[in-house]
Amino acid sequence: MNAPWKVNSPSDRTPFAAYVCDETSLDTLRPVVIELGWAPEKCNKGGLRNAIQSLSVSASPNILLVDLSESGDPLNDINSLAEVCEPGTVVIAMGQVNDVRLYRDLLASGIYDYLLKPLSANTVRDALNQAQAAFSAPKANDPDAARNHISTAVVGTRGGVGASTLATSLSWYFASKKHLQTGLLDLDVHFGTGALALDLEPGRGLTDAIDNPSRIDGLFIERAMIRAHDNLSILSSEAPINAPLMTDGAAFLQLEEEFRQAFEMTVIDLPRSMLITYPQLLGDVNVVVVAVEMTLASARDAIRILSWLKSYAPHAIPIVVANKVQTGALEISKADFEASIERKIDFTIPFDQKTAANAAKLGQAFIEANAQSKTSGVIKALGERIIGSSEEAEAEAEASAEKKSLLGSFDLKSLLAKKTKPVPATAE
Repeated sequence: MNAPWKVNSPSDRTPFAAYVCDETSLDTLRPVVIELGWAPEKCNKGGLRNAIQSLSVSASPNILLVDLSESGDPLNDINSLAEVCEPGTVVIAMGQVNDVRLYRDLLASGIYDYLLKPLSANTVRDALNQAQAAFSAPKANDPDAARNHISTAVVGTRGGVGASTLATSLSWYFASKKHLQTGLLDLDVHFGTGALALDLEPGRGLTDAIDNPSRIDGLFIERAMIRAHDNLSILSSEAPINAPLMTDGAAFLQLEEEFRQAFEMTVIDLPRSMLITYPQLLGDVNVVVVAVEMTLASARDAIRILSWLKSYAPHAIPIVVANKVQTGALEISKADFEASIERKIDFTIPFDQKTAANAAKLGQAFIEANAQSKTSGVIKALGERIIGSSEEAEAEAEASAEKKSLLGSFDLKSLLAKKTKPVPATAE
């Protein structure tokens, strides 16, 4: 429907259509429609189900107004409408239920706006003008936008380091604070938390894509993704744990390509195991955020992942983020950790259990629920670094790729045995 990746409508699509249950609302609507230069005969009697039936056999309009008054299950019926609506249609719903939760759920499902009956001419006029502006706005898949697309993968060195929290927070920051059309691709097919963290149902979009990669196109992306924000959409899943992942990775590559066409920013929550199984996934990624914790195991795996990136994704800019850092409770000191991976930690995010619990209770991204916390400040700075990734940073990444392998350059056990003594690094 009114997804951020909407494309220009074909010339044979009508500018407006409405499906309204009662004559009183129709009498209010028709004069406004005439005023805007649209055909009043496109104001049809009948609600949402009539709209679904009509649009299943005819082209969708640019702007669609549907009445939910006779719908027993509005959200389910809206999903049915999405199956027959063409990409780019801006949908406005109207109804008699004055409920904030319903309003938010409708927006999350892709509805542009919700009008409460009885209607007034001014309310209808404002809503239709705004919908027309939204339809005519520059699209994220315009050539200029495509050139500016930034794809960021977030990889955790260990389970529980908070990579998914970073991915959802960065996505929310790009969408809400930087006003960039953003897609979050959560590739933890069985245990992903991208939708869960934002109190959303993940749907079957990702599993359907894996099962039928040939179906993946702009229309599939529009219908499969979950709207979390005006500028933020999520593709996630909770696949049954008795259903193994059976794919050669083609579906993931196709999804990445469609995301590049649809959004200005792509954030990929990438399980570290996928670096082994599907190394091609980082072929077009611009930035890789490596989330670490200050432990021996994380130091070992940070070395391995950074070395892997140099070999298989030398074009990507690595950013090392130490997450959940508790001063005075470190298994390895920061100096020893940096010596072991032969580079500086770019960002250090302090651990704050209280704010993390607050975000979980609210069903919001960490950075949204705790906007004023010190932790959120560091995540915002990380987001700015990603957006501002420059040619200088790329040059540094290429230069660092010339160093010899990090593995075997130090004694892992000595990190625990002598925490106060920095581990000597190999020649820089």
